Amino acid sequence: MISKNKRKRYQKTIAKFCLMDDTFMAKFFENNIEDTEFLLHLILEDDKIRVEKVIGQYAIANLQGHSSRLDIYAVDRYGNHFNVEVQRTNSGATPKRARYHADMIDVNHLAAGEDYAALKETYVIFITEHDVLQEDRIISRIERTIQESGKLFNDGSHIIYVNCAKRGNDSELARLMQDFFCSNPDDMHNKKLAQRARYLKFNEGGVTEMCELMEELAREEAERAAKKATLKEKRRIAKGLLKDGISVAIVVKNIGLSNEE
Repeated sequence: MISKNKRKRYQKTIAKFCLMDDTFMAKFFENNIEDTEFLLHLILEDDKIRVEKVIGQYAIANLQGHSSRLDIYAVDRYGNHFNVEVQRTNSGATPKRARYHADMIDVNHLAAGEDYAALKETYVIFITEHDVLQEDRIISRIERTIQESGKLFNDGSHIIYVNCAKRGNDSELARLMQDFFCSNPDDMHNKKLAQRARYLKFNEGGVTEMCELMEELAREEAERAAKKATLKEKRRIAKGLLKDGISVAIVVKNIGLSNEE
């Protein structure tokens, strides 16, 4: 149960949110098939996309390395995957991060023993505040090609950058990107999106949804910080015991670190 004081603090933050804030954007599109389709139709210039499910703040675990949390993860009727990220800093939208997101989606959706031909199309879309790629255009589509011939490699992996620094032009995509920066729903061009933003900011039910998401994310962040601090302390103790001549086997048994650690 969220206390009244904490809810008031969250509400002040929510009032300042726009769609370029990943927490608000994730809740805005979560289970919101109609608006997600509209977004994908406009960015991908394909009005035949039919979304089956949308998940906000979708966690992909990686037991061998770095895990990821996707702002929006959607799947269409053919099983193709769409990841949409909003990034206000250039460092959060590097090409290698786009590559990693695409790889993580593939790894987590190909069952053991399944043929590689079963891999579906993956679309990683970065909506960036600045011109990360320095292309001076509102949209950049990245596809793998055969260098010698220029032909598409057709591996099913697609990366798209939407550059909001160019949102001042008069295209429909530019107007949509302008809406992504509006904290006041009354300032948005698209009335349908404005209605959803108004619900999450001012409706009792919508505000509760936002507060619960913010509380969950804050709790997860606190748990990660505590786990990191605990691991650091375990390492410190282990080093001391090993220095005192205690065997690795005993340290592993009593400290809770793995033998490899």
